[in-house]
Amino acid sequence: MSQRFFRLADDVSVPRRWHLGTPIDSLGHRVHDWDFTRGAPVHVEGRLKIPIKVAGKPLDFSEAGLGIPVAHVKVASMLAERAPGDVQVIPADIEDQPDQYVVLVATRLIRCIDEDASKVRFWTPEHGVPEKVGHYIAVDRLRIDKRKVGNATVLRPEGWSSTLIVSGEVKDALRRMGATGTRFEEV
Repeated sequence: MSQRFFRLADDVSVPRRWHLGTPIDSLGHRVHDWDFTRGAPVHVEGRLKIPIKVAGKPLDFSEAGLGIPVAHVKVASMLAERAPGDVQVIPADIEDQPDQYVVLVATRLIRCIDEDASKVRFWTPEHGVPEKVGHYIAVDRLRIDKRKVGNATVLRPEGWSSTLIVSGEVKDALRRMGATGTRFEEV
């Protein structure tokens, strides 16, 4: 049986849950969301600070800012064990939160979108943005070509790196540990 893969996202339907703001670096500057979702390691000096935009129930997995994965240290430990070459863990402090949290960075960017099985649209010259012509403008019903993933267990798909993908093994481990805040969609 072939390996299964899933989009891992923040489950925003959790009642009375917290919502996190964009992390702040040790110099007091907001980080660039894109740096944490491009599928490459990120250089950060010191610990990040994450503000709470809306107070509520802390989650084991959530997204800060525009899609930056934030995880409780127990989730990070599991990922470090199952996907050591696929993730970077950056220590983070969440305001008024005594538990340890980290920002997770998927460090593998893989050209794996199955354009025939997915619903994709591309930038065209008519859009008036010449540097984006030929790139994805939208990817709906995302499906990946599993043969192109190799041994990766956590990754971002090239061309649509805002999506975080995990293997079925990682998904099952998150479910077994009862990690709160996770939502999965098979890709």
